Amino acid sequence: MAEKLYRPCVGLILMNSARHVFIAERIDSPGGDWQMPQGGIDPGESVEDALWRELYEETGTDKAEILRIAPETIRYDLPENLQKKLWGGKYAGQEQTWVALRFTGQDSDINLNAHTPPEFKAWRWARLQDTPDLIIPFKRETYKKVVALFEDLAA
Repeated sequence: MAEKLYRPCVGLILMNSARHVFIAERIDSPGGDWQMPQGGIDPGESVEDALWRELYEETGTDKAEILRIAPETIRYDLPENLQKKLWGGKYAGQEQTWVALRFTGQDSDINLNAHTPPEFKAWRWARLQDTPDLIIPFKRETYKKVVALFEDLAA
């Protein structure tokens, strides 16, 4: 049996001064699925380069500073029906490096339409501990691990 391939990805915890995190509602999902910004790491791109690119593409701002990069990656599998649809069917899921960032801007700096096409239709601030309950079910275990890795920053 062939080994599963996982798409290299960066996940971003953008935290405001109240220690709440940025979450956004996916534009391609009618079910009210929310997530924190995330995206693939392009070939030859570093985690830091990818995080700044993804942050700007998904939030329209780069007003942030790195607080912590997780010491370990987190893998998750996509449901089988999505494995065939996404990324040309090449990947079973994603292997994510999560990064916590302190947001240094104002809410007005966030622009979901900064990148074409936009990925999100709405955004808000939420408690990090609440994010697993807001996420599409197949990503909940991932978000529980993210909470465990970064909960001290949100306390």
